[in-house]
Amino acid sequence: MAQAAKTAARVLIYNKPEGELVTRSDPEGRATVFSRLPPGRWVAVGRLDINSAGLLLFTDDGELANRLMHPRYEITREYAVRVQGPVDMEKLRRGVRLDDGPAAFDSIEATDPRATSATNRWYRVALKEGRKREVRRLFEAVGARVSRLLRVRYGPIELPRDLQPGSWRELSSERVQELFAP
Repeated sequence: MAQAAKTAARVLIYNKPEGELVTRSDPEGRATVFSRLPPGRWVAVGRLDINSAGLLLFTDDGELANRLMHPRYEITREYAVRVQGPVDMEKLRRGVRLDDGPAAFDSIEATDPRATSATNRWYRVALKEGRKREVRRLFEAVGARVSRLLRVRYGPIELPRDLQPGSWRELSSERVQELFAP
């Protein structure tokens, strides 16, 4: 890709609240993430389901969007997840069989290892692929239920703590360059 094309790409970070759909329009009239973005032809980089929140990236560069989503590039997605029920972390690291094939977290850690309650524990998990509802399905495969899911990082881009749900911010050209790095 030419250097001029790299610097011309625009990227927005968006803090998706629960209840919004990642679609341009909804026949049922539900809220969509695109209704809050500035004018432009934005492409969503991946998706979050209606019950999930957190970091979404949007770009006006289709080639960049493809690069960020294609499994070949192994872009890490990190999530904060509140889970009800006991969790077999070792099994989730080793992998489980889902209906669309084997899956495992690249990393999983309890965010408060001193917590002794098996209900409503928070975990930090990371994956390098983005299959449909994969985080939720992995926890369900070991008998636990996700009660809250928040994407906190996509590749080198972290969700800023000061970015309110339903708000967006444009990345600087320097940060956009990080997304093109091998």
